[in-house]
Amino acid sequence: MADTNKAAVEVFEGDDLAVSLAKYVADLSNKFTSERGAFTVCLSGGSMLEYLRKLPEPPYLDSLEWSKWHVFWLDERVVPKTHEDSNYKLALDGLLCKVPIPPGNVYAINDALSPEGAADDYERRIKELVDKNVITLSPTSGFPKFDLILLGMGPDGHVASLFPGHPLVQENKRWVTFIKDSPKPPPERITLTFPVINACAYAALVVTGKTEADAIHSALGKSENPVKLPVALVSPEGELKWFLDKDAASKL
Repeated sequence: MADTNKAAVEVFEGDDLAVSLAKYVADLSNKFTSERGAFTVCLSGGSMLEYLRKLPEPPYLDSLEWSKWHVFWLDERVVPKTHEDSNYKLALDGLLCKVPIPPGNVYAINDALSPEGAADDYERRIKELVDKNVITLSPTSGFPKFDLILLGMGPDGHVASLFPGHPLVQENKRWVTFIKDSPKPPPERITLTFPVINACAYAALVVTGKTEADAIHSALGKSENPVKLPVALVSPEGELKWFLDKDAASKL
């Protein structure tokens, strides 16, 4: 393991990444359910659910306090929940249908609303959970402090639905915002903003594949003129850990 810019970086082979990620999430679940009686976790789409495949298996299936989990989405496509592009559907099929998290603790977006309406509604619901002390606030920034945010990354270095060169990368007031012109389809999405991402207690960036190697090098390598890709702006108040496979780390 290496430490780069206060972040832990670990490179895995084969199934070891999924095994290590499951233990990492499980350890944090045990920490937060013990300390404060709740565990707030933000999921992302893409390949993340594949990497979490060991969680709904022994020993974690029967040992974690799933009833204390509160599940959110880092970003979501504004499509029906049954649509194949829905991050909710991806999580439902890959994890949520296999573990006993109470349905009332799963916070999907309102897919009947416009992108702007869905973003406003999601921010309002997060604020309600702050009022109920399910989610804490960062004493530093005043933004909501999720216990764990699980992030993937695209070959262009985007995280959540925050894309290189897009004005939303600079958004610093809203907790949740929307995009109608995503360079990656589908175009309409909602997303947490960087101040929320960076207020979290723990963040894990899970990246695999050779197509991501250039962006990983830009974010973590010793480039003389590093380009500030969105992924390089992930800098949580708490701890950041990178889970990479050998292909993604091949240019480090």
